[in-house]
Amino acid sequence: MRKLLNTLYITTPESYLSKDGMNVVVSVKQQEVFRIPIINIEGVVTFGYMGVSPGFMKLCTDNNVSLTFLSPQGRYISRIQGQTRGNVLLRKAQYALSEDSEWSLNVAKIMIGGKIQNYRNILRRYIRDYGNDPKVTTAADALDNFKNDVLKTADKQSLIGMEGLAANRYFEVFPNLMTQQREGFPFAGRNRRPPKDAVNAMLSLAYTLIANDVTAALETVGLDPYVGFLHTLRPGRASLALDMTEELRAYLGDRLVLSLINRRQITPNDFIYQGEQGVTLTENGRKTFLMAWQNRKKELFEHPYLGEKIPIGLLPHAQAMLLARYIRNDIDGYPVFLIK
Repeated sequence: MRKLLNTLYITTPESYLSKDGMNVVVSVKQQEVFRIPIINIEGVVTFGYMGVSPGFMKLCTDNNVSLTFLSPQGRYISRIQGQTRGNVLLRKAQYALSEDSEWSLNVAKIMIGGKIQNYRNILRRYIRDYGNDPKVTTAADALDNFKNDVLKTADKQSLIGMEGLAANRYFEVFPNLMTQQREGFPFAGRNRRPPKDAVNAMLSLAYTLIANDVTAALETVGLDPYVGFLHTLRPGRASLALDMTEELRAYLGDRLVLSLINRRQITPNDFIYQGEQGVTLTENGRKTFLMAWQNRKKELFEHPYLGEKIPIGLLPHAQAMLLARYIRNDIDGYPVFLIK
């Protein structure tokens, strides 16, 4: 398993990125505030518009470091990646299988079934820790039925419809999982573009970060993140990364957001309400969120299929590797990630 390197998050909007030899240099108002050797990081994510130097972009691409631009609110803008790596035969197999409707549907059902099962496991864990909650228990049972129905679907349109119904059922009881600060974090279901409340602002940011890590992981193992099996192919859309993100949302994203709220690491004061522009984290709130995200990625867990302990941050890489093995026919099926 590869080594987990750091991702450098630039949260100050006035930051400008440049290079000095083999070092990344961060400047604010033409004053250097931070530097780090390029060999110590695997990605740079910047919130803001001040920009980067052409020399810095070349430093990133020469060292296989991804560079992702997000708006100050955390919305995805663009991503720069270096030379494509991996076996061209693997990508040819991926492209061929993406045109195989039966094969694609099977993988899509596994990923969405895993997503719904992970939703259910989060609800069941809450019941184990805090006792029976009739609404949560009923939702968990409904999700079990949705998962079984998903695995029996005969077409992608029905699959997408059932996935949406399952997600709505899960998010209906999401507020019940907030054991602290529930009044300060009202939540009436998922909304986005822009998020209209603090919980959705954090969920959207978490899902963006997950998709970014999954995209990098797919590139690393040689797969094309833009050719998927569930999400529609569109120019600029990392469809395969979005496919794989589905099974990881609950474990990497939802649990982090709930933890930040329940541990009072994030409070309602960490958000800015911008009317029609939605809700976004303050600069300090974003730093708290990203620090928790980085710390979470360093935690070790035992991968249920590989049977070895790895940092949580390598989970996207592990799943990308397993998908590549399945596409190459090295294993008999895709081992979707399931929360224990």
